[in-house]
Amino acid sequence: MDLKNKSVLVTGADGFIGSHLVERLLDEGAKVKAMCYYNSFNSWGWLDTLSKEKLERVEIILGDVRDAGSVRKAVESTEVIFHLAALIAIPYSYYSPESYVDTNVKGTLNILQAAKDFSVKRTLVTSTSEVYGTAIYVPIDEKHPRQGQSPYSATKIGADAMADSFYRSFNSPVTIVRPFNNYFSIAKWSGANKIGITSSDQGFTFRERHSGWFC
Repeated sequence: MDLKNKSVLVTGADGFIGSHLVERLLDEGAKVKAMCYYNSFNSWGWLDTLSKEKLERVEIILGDVRDAGSVRKAVESTEVIFHLAALIAIPYSYYSPESYVDTNVKGTLNILQAAKDFSVKRTLVTSTSEVYGTAIYVPIDEKHPRQGQSPYSATKIGADAMADSFYRSFNSPVTIVRPFNNYFSIAKWSGANKIGITSSDQGFTFRERHSGWFC
């Protein structure tokens, strides 16, 4: 996928993976819009670690994927979406499951609906290995049953199903990206990295970046 000079929106750009993706997209020559969750600390999360020169080339959009209005404003005039925004802490999902439904399921629905309405050329929805739960067999493949072992994993299963439904119902150009372990040169941890992908076509590839893998 050649992203040079294309308008690309990254949700969850203030996160660890999202900030790396923004940096890589800039290197690829994309016109990057970074959607970050508003906070009162005037912080853009991990994006704050990027150089001033790179940040000046990024259009920062403060918003919330739970709000359809802010999502539509961000998606308008966008050609490609990388949707990473999510609530991810598994333990907290046991205490506040409704907030995970609102962000992970409804937030994904808002992205998909806006992408459909504005005829976005490609939407990539970030999933997780947690949708498989504890492995029934190994190695895990695409046929492995989904198991909602936590409210978090259940909402990510729901988000995946929503993305798949837009592909099947509206022929929306949607790709589900399912990372397992991710690590980069600035990470505080390391380990083997494997990434799984479910796609409506074969037009998406992985490229190596630093000590990990990036898409």
